[in-house]
Amino acid sequence: MSLFRKIFGSTSNVDNPRQNKEVEARSKYMPDIDTPADERFTKNFILNGGRFLYALNREEINDNFDNILLENDWYESSVFCTDDNLKKAFTGYNLDFGTNRDASFFLTTCESLVANDGSLLVCSKQLKELKLHDFPKDVIVFGTTSQIVNTIGEGLRLIKNRNAGSIPTNITTIKNFQSKENDKNFMTYGSSTKNVYLLLLEDL
Repeated sequence: MSLFRKIFGSTSNVDNPRQNKEVEARSKYMPDIDTPADERFTKNFILNGGRFLYALNREEINDNFDNILLENDWYESSVFCTDDNLKKAFTGYNLDFGTNRDASFFLTTCESLVANDGSLLVCSKQLKELKLHDFPKDVIVFGTTSQIVNTIGEGLRLIKNRNAGSIPTNITTIKNFQSKENDKNFMTYGSSTKNVYLLLLEDL
């Protein structure tokens, strides 16, 4: 079942008064007890200010990427990207891939998508030895639904298991998102806020 069908196609609780009262009793800021990880990630990511673009196949990923470039006038611009697979996947847009910190945007993958707080887990594979504030403020992340985990701890275990004997360094999360709605939010003032687009491919 696709992610969007699970989010928007759920059964209504209108015929279960007891369940309705239990839902109303919980704070709206608390996560649903039995909500699947993919739904929790999506909701938390959007609540954090991230921009979410879902795709069923690579053709839709390319269409979404094209729309982002069009929206921001990023055609024929410089891109901070060190991932050869991403460079190959997104050829044809006359983009200048490199490591210019003044590039229009940062194009990257991630290690995991964390459901509990809607953050993106990354490490030295994506960041090298740089810090988040060293990258352009605009970020496009390519991820897949199979990368969704419940907690940061689960994501860290996956990194360890994938890289036995040579665990990556510089592990951190991207979780302070910047949008028009929270540009002036004092809670994120001074932090490495990023304007994050997530290209999420359904691969389950």
